Amino acid sequence: MALSIIAIILVIVIAFLAGMEGILDQFQFHQPLVACSLIGLVTGNLEAGVVLGGSLQMIALGWANIGAAVAPDAALAAVASSIILVLGGQGVAGVSTAIAVAIPLAVAGLFLTMIVRTIAVPLVHMMDAAAKEGNIRKIEWLQILGICLQGLRIAFPAAALLFIPAETVKETLNAMPEWLTTGMAIGGGMVVAVGYAMVINMMANREVWPFFIIGFVVAAISQLTLIALGALGIALALIYLSLSERGNSSNGGDKGDPLDDILNDY
Repeated sequence: MALSIIAIILVIVIAFLAGMEGILDQFQFHQPLVACSLIGLVTGNLEAGVVLGGSLQMIALGWANIGAAVAPDAALAAVASSIILVLGGQGVAGVSTAIAVAIPLAVAGLFLTMIVRTIAVPLVHMMDAAAKEGNIRKIEWLQILGICLQGLRIAFPAAALLFIPAETVKETLNAMPEWLTTGMAIGGGMVVAVGYAMVINMMANREVWPFFIIGFVVAAISQLTLIALGALGIALALIYLSLSERGNSSNGGDKGDPLDDILNDY
């Protein structure tokens, strides 16, 4: 799918914002669900973008920086895989391939992150010197420059991908043998499941397991729409809050969890 100049510019802007948000963490442009959806919107592939973003978001939920260990770059994975999906012209059918491509891209993004952070070290020393001089304005501009470097970290690879002819991407994707595309689809699905399992591992306790079970069972009912599932989730949350308030009042103000008490009886 050939993109117009306006669409290319908008995608690069989204990529730039995603790179900055990876550090700022204010408006969440770096989250796959947001980045992929926006790129899908500006390129006329909103449905495919949302599906890809949702799938990658499930993977990225299990990514976190722990100490000196840096998590894979979700922003680069989201932006680059979205561009490949759009240029491939396969729509929702190409999501599984895009997911499989996103994982190595996320790991490769760590190398770019290392380069940008190395470049940013002299900026810190320059800000220290400016602080000694009392030059607040210079400190502000150096701070902005450092953040912009993070944006360029994603914008440059995005621009490079956008200038690859769409036909080349299509031919490459179509040339993949069936066993490879099938394997990538299976692998992509497994990665999503593993990412979500990592999140459940961090959150799961006796209080929330019933809600996980109810959610998965109800989600299997195909007649229910996402709006219905959301309404059911809100209803369950309100029921839980109501039970918690009653439990607190019956215990003389002590904090208690009635659901936990029920589970303890088993």
